[in-house]
Amino acid sequence: MQRDLTSFPEPGMASGPHDAAPLKVRTVWISDLHLGTPGCRADALLDFLRSVECETLYLVGDVIDGWQLRRAWYWPQSHNDVVQKLLRKGTRVVFVPGNHDEFARRYIEHEFGGIEVVEDAIHVTADGRRLWITHGDLFDGVIQCAKWLAYVGDNLYEFTLRLNRHFNRLRARLGLPYWSLSKYLKLKVKRAVSYVSDFEHAVAQEARKRGVDGVVCGHIHHAEIRDIDGLLYCNDGDWVESMTALVEHFDGVLSIVEWGQSATPWLPQAPPQPAQAPGGALGPQPWQPPLPQPARVLP
Repeated sequence: MQRDLTSFPEPGMASGPHDAAPLKVRTVWISDLHLGTPGCRADALLDFLRSVECETLYLVGDVIDGWQLRRAWYWPQSHNDVVQKLLRKGTRVVFVPGNHDEFARRYIEHEFGGIEVVEDAIHVTADGRRLWITHGDLFDGVIQCAKWLAYVGDNLYEFTLRLNRHFNRLRARLGLPYWSLSKYLKLKVKRAVSYVSDFEHAVAQEARKRGVDGVVCGHIHHAEIRDIDGLLYCNDGDWVESMTALVEHFDGVLSIVEWGQSATPWLPQAPPQPAQAPGGALGPQPWQPPLPQPARVLP
């Protein structure tokens, strides 16, 4: 695939959230906000919602963390501000519940405050592609076959996030950038990498059965756009660690926005172009992936 970096506004660079030019796109997908937990980056999320203008906003599950709220009530004013902003966004808002807000599945096909609650959805991009929208928990074997283990894992994840917050406070004092322990473990632990890959292929397989061109999901907190056997797989990430969203531009191009950094538009793989090799022979020029962008600490 080819990637091209396009700069977007960064939170904190202007004196107020409305000082910078808004990010204008056709569609936005966000998921895994986990409102109701200390790990939710509500201030950054509110900054993003104030800075983006779109025709349709999809909330792709785990917006409110019912699992955590049942264990202990946590609802600061910043979380209330996010809910109020979603209700007053002035755009079409579609909510696809996930496993942490599964209570909302009782209200599918209803509308609350202008927010449509649906089991899943089909979105047609500006260039005519049909994308299936689902949270993705139905393709997580742990959720479906051993829910008690999912609760245990959720507690361990919350512990990792608490540990990570203390660790990053120390890093901030030393002038070091934000570093995610759980994200590191996902990418480095062999079994975690296998879990992510199995999930992605299971979701893509179901999307192919439905006859669509691609799928947009959340659930695993791992933002990505890639081709899986000819089907477009998109994951919009989360607002606990990575602070990412998936956006569709007015020409149908899809991008991952990592709030505070850059957006990475995704384009299909271009055929290799012949290049002049040493000695005058022609050969294919390999595609060079871009260097990863360093993480930044939000103000």
